[in-house]
Amino acid sequence: MKRTVLASAFLALAATSVQAESLVKVDGSSTVYPVTEAVAEDFQKSVKGEIKVTVGISGTGGGFKKFCRGEIDVANASRPILKKEMEDCAKEGITYYELPVAFDALTVVVNPNSKITQLSVAQLKKMWEPDAQGKVSNWNQVDPSFPDAPLNLFGAGSDSGTFDYFTEAINGKSKASRGDYTASEDDNVLVQGVSRDVNAIGYFGYAYYAENQGKLKAVAIVNAKGDAVLPSEKSVIDGSYNPLARPIFIYVSAKALERAEVRQFVDFYMKNAPALTSEVKYVPLPAKAYEANMEHMKSKKLGTVFGGHADVGVTIEELISREAKL
Repeated sequence: MKRTVLASAFLALAATSVQAESLVKVDGSSTVYPVTEAVAEDFQKSVKGEIKVTVGISGTGGGFKKFCRGEIDVANASRPILKKEMEDCAKEGITYYELPVAFDALTVVVNPNSKITQLSVAQLKKMWEPDAQGKVSNWNQVDPSFPDAPLNLFGAGSDSGTFDYFTEAINGKSKASRGDYTASEDDNVLVQGVSRDVNAIGYFGYAYYAENQGKLKAVAIVNAKGDAVLPSEKSVIDGSYNPLARPIFIYVSAKALERAEVRQFVDFYMKNAPALTSEVKYVPLPAKAYEANMEHMKSKKLGTVFGGHADVGVTIEELISREAKL
């Protein structure tokens, strides 16, 4: 994440001076961005600049729109491709490989001076459900023991896969949310908002919390067993951080993968994802998961293992064992 600003500027500048055949275009999720940006930076160094990679942030939904129009080669996604997006890709003849690259602990954060230390799913729902709009505007409306103070909400925008996953996990239905909150597909905007407001609460991928721990406080989530669990690599791997632990992905166009530069980039991604995922504070998958990704591309196993919806609470082992479908 510390390399983000300079690297992003370099990638954008480089894109203007190269031919299309030597360029790999990536866009989509801000959650997946830190991983892909780190991979892109190291990849370009490894090929001595002969292949350029641009990495944009338009949210998972925005990335899939571009992907299904054939405008980009790779889509970063913080949730699986949805049915409507599958249909859009099919209409344009876009087939793809779904490659999980890491697990994320979707992190609920407050200002460091906030008195809030833990929240249950029910309390989060009371804040974020559609019926809360215009009604639940004070912390003590969520729980009488909470402060008598304004409830200032910061969350993912509607094009964000994090928005889709959070609403599914907390409100029981993807995209079901109150609309009267500060929304952005750029997680850095949310970080700044929460860090400056003692009454604020927000949510985004763990990497953005890890990079800003001096300005934010993570909230422990009370799981189904009644345990208050903080996000961490351990709590993601052992399953205790459910329902907010989730896989994150890249989707690779099958047609684009026929180009040598895209194949080189994706191969490099799979070989270096474990180390770079850890570097940006996400949870790497087991080696066999990245090996399975490579095998799926070799044997042309196209499609998604999720059937067009984002399952909540999928474990790493279950993710690896599923069969892909178009």
